Amino acid sequence: MNKIMSLIVGAALLCGLSACNTVSGVGQDVGAVGRDVSAGARSVQRSIDN
Repeated sequence: MNKIMSLIVGAALLCGLSACNTVSGVGQDVGAVGRDVSAGARSVQRSIDN
């Protein structure tokens, strides 16, 4: 029974670690989109000012 419980805990830890990487990746993607939107807004603002 202890071996089965150890396997379950180990599997849960691995799933948790992979989820952290996924959430981190999503955060990086959202940040990249935000930077692109900001760059586009600055470009439009410059074209309006000129």
